[in-house]
Amino acid sequence: MEPMISVRNLTKRYKKSTVPAVDDVSFDVDPGELFAFLGPNGAGKTTTISILTTTLAKTSGTVRIAGYDLDADPKSVRRNIGIIFQNPSIDQHLSGEENIRLHVAIYGLYGYRPFYRAMPAEYRQRVEELAGIVGLADDIGKPLRTFSGGMKRKLEIIRSLMHRPGVLFLDEPTSGLDPVSRRGLWDYLRAARNADGTTIFLTTHYLDEAEDAERVCVIDHGKIAVLGTPDDLKRRWLARSVLLDAADRDGLRRELGGLGLVPVEDDGGLLRVPYDDATAQSLIARIATPLSVLRIHEPSLEEAYVALLREPEEAVA
Repeated sequence: MEPMISVRNLTKRYKKSTVPAVDDVSFDVDPGELFAFLGPNGAGKTTTISILTTTLAKTSGTVRIAGYDLDADPKSVRRNIGIIFQNPSIDQHLSGEENIRLHVAIYGLYGYRPFYRAMPAEYRQRVEELAGIVGLADDIGKPLRTFSGGMKRKLEIIRSLMHRPGVLFLDEPTSGLDPVSRRGLWDYLRAARNADGTTIFLTTHYLDEAEDAERVCVIDHGKIAVLGTPDDLKRRWLARSVLLDAADRDGLRRELGGLGLVPVEDDGGLLRVPYDDATAQSLIARIATPLSVLRIHEPSLEEAYVALLREPEEAVA
């Protein structure tokens, strides 16, 4: 099966910098995959996504998207991708539907032309389908100035999916949205993705949004620091732990020491002991001190990400 995105030895050098912004990066993204591309500010994320979406020229390397070579056939690449930018790129003077119509006309989709009065039936059907999915069916014809921030993001989803792209690039798609709007937007994105099997390439600073990714790629200083599943990252940089407490905390600490364990105090004041699946039950069974708290802590992707960036040499090794 051919990757939906194939990147080989991608490099980008800016004239005024001696250090490449993207330095010999290679990775593949499978069809239908949710692929999270993470990294701190200045790591090379924006440069990479700009190259993949044909808005920035690379220095060297090869890129294929949906089977098309980025250099040989950029027009076909653009026809097979959709983009939701960090900052909305929609016309405030038009209605929601008129923004979509303008996009369709510019790209020559559905046989539509700017001065046609009648909207093709296939176009109307697609607009109605996507508006229903994202919850804009009753508002799609209203002026954009009446739209909330969340509604504008939904409109961008509709616009980016009108041509059923093989790949949807999401560049900080929930930046500036409140928590309720963020959750709702992801519900709509999942529904739209399931409808067409779209591959999603995500950049985000909200690490919880990447928890459901099939794979996570972390870039740092222009190089890939790690590439794997979210669970891979968690297992590599963090241990699961048991959080414990007792009325006799000093007694519990001494007992754990007698079992060969050195607990550390958690931020919440609890005692934390690393464990793995094989030892957790036997550990708990051997504790005689009456416990007031017993809780398993599963590390989050955000915790693993922070630990990774604190140990760059280990991450790159």
